[in-house]
Amino acid sequence: MSDIKLELDKRKTKLEKKMQNIMAGYYIDAKMARQNNKKVAWITSGGPVEPLLAMDVIAVYPENHGAMIGASKMGVDLCEKAEAMGYSSDLCSYARADIACCTVNGGPIGGLPEPDMLVCCNNICGSVMKWYEVQARHFKVPLFIYDTPVCHTDYTPEMKRYVEAQTREYFQFLEHETGRKMDIDRLKEIGKNSVEGAQLWQETLDTTMSRPSPMTAFDAFFHLALIVTLRGTPQTLEYYRELRDLMKERSQAGIGAVPKETYRLLWDNLPIWHRMKWLSDKFAEHGACLVADTYTSAWCGIKRELNRDDVIASAAEGYTYSYLNLGTDKMAELVLTMVDKYQVDGIVMHSNRSCRPYSFGQYDLQKIVEREKGIPSLMIEADMVDDRSFSESQVATRIEAFIEMLRQRKGA
Repeated sequence: MSDIKLELDKRKTKLEKKMQNIMAGYYIDAKMARQNNKKVAWITSGGPVEPLLAMDVIAVYPENHGAMIGASKMGVDLCEKAEAMGYSSDLCSYARADIACCTVNGGPIGGLPEPDMLVCCNNICGSVMKWYEVQARHFKVPLFIYDTPVCHTDYTPEMKRYVEAQTREYFQFLEHETGRKMDIDRLKEIGKNSVEGAQLWQETLDTTMSRPSPMTAFDAFFHLALIVTLRGTPQTLEYYRELRDLMKERSQAGIGAVPKETYRLLWDNLPIWHRMKWLSDKFAEHGACLVADTYTSAWCGIKRELNRDDVIASAAEGYTYSYLNLGTDKMAELVLTMVDKYQVDGIVMHSNRSCRPYSFGQYDLQKIVEREKGIPSLMIEADMVDDRSFSESQVATRIEAFIEMLRQRKGA
């Protein structure tokens, strides 16, 4: 092993530890909010967090907590508790795990800090609205619904007026709950940091255009945490600059994340959190590198340019025109662009029983990609948190058959 690889691997390990420390500090601050006279808001992962930061409200993400539950292999126990409470096993496993967590202070960090308010944006799915209504009743706190119409084609003038009006109402809601006026100048600065953070994250993901790729989608799933939970903060900018530069150095040195990279793949849908290492190792065994994915790239923002003179318009458009809030044809356009950009040989689709907006159009997407790009696809049925829906033997057999298909195409 070369000296440069040893040095870069050491820096990678150090950076991963830094991420863990940042997240630990974030959760400690959230747990200590009441003692520090701060308010806590639970917010959906795609929700407008910048106004919360501008009001010194600590934003906490139940979905991110759900991912931690899945990665810690605690999903089945909590999902079963929710089902015993009367919730259907067909409901989102993030929601089931979160609802059950609140009754037992469960999960890997002993439950989330109690919220003072809830902010729900439905640009990711419709289930979050009922989920957050349940939690608002449980904690007896106010709930703000930020409703974003689906952009089947484009962001229309009617959508613009509707969502901008809600953004103003959102500001008023926060002013009422905190007893403070919105600091627009501070909001602009946080918005600027959000956009810059998204750009740095995109630049990091784009290092995988190199051959071999310096990182995989599984690495991206890990490093995604800050752009979700601490978007708009200076420490996020610092972290992603460091990560981007490290991945560029690995790329320039020809150091690949997968030894003897042979096949380049694109992942679609959320990670299968409880089988991350298993899947990473299984693909790597065959020289297959997942160089990109539709999930982590969603936080780069499709239309997140900041208009500093009109933060309301910027927020309304940015949070409406997001990946999961698009029609299937629009999604397909983005996936086809990624196929070319990252020069992938095939696509791996996680048919996720918990995430219907992500999964319902996948078979159409699969047909479009195969027709337009002539590349094969693999469909894996599973669940992001509840591992009762996962069969290692079945998935291993499908991966091996898929790799054999790619091998034959390469040899043709």
